[in-house]
Amino acid sequence: MNQQETDFSRLVNEQKSTIYTVCYMFSNDQDEVNDLFQEILVNLWKGFGSFEGRSDVRTWVYRVSLNTCITQDRKKRKQNTVPLSMNINLFADQDEDTKQVAMLRRRINKLGPFDRAIILLWLEDMSYEEIGQVVGISTKNVSVRLFRIKEQLKKIKD
Repeated sequence: MNQQETDFSRLVNEQKSTIYTVCYMFSNDQDEVNDLFQEILVNLWKGFGSFEGRSDVRTWVYRVSLNTCITQDRKKRKQNTVPLSMNINLFADQDEDTKQVAMLRRRINKLGPFDRAIILLWLEDMSYEEIGQVVGISTKNVSVRLFRIKEQLKKIKD
């Protein structure tokens, strides 16, 4: 293994949870999450040699991950496929916290990809400045959009 491959492997190991977090915001299906993860790795590898370090590596990984998931989400919506699933978990948690998290996830999934990305980053406890760097908008615009997204989430019916 050469040095670039070693460095890339280290990056993936360090940022794996970040990548999976983004993948899970765009899909509930484990196979699709794995496909998204692989697609993100391909895109990270393509850009790894040209990453100049002008931003934090975590910011770069978020940006590549979000852009990949948004692109795949758009392609999926154009295909109009109907997933068939027989996976029903009769033993799933039904406590109030689990129900609240599930409701929030359903509402977030109804947002557009860009707003979904912003709220995901906010839920990951990133600063407005970091969110702006990842999605490519100003800190003030992040603040305004987050306010609007939160209001929109309150109004969405399950």
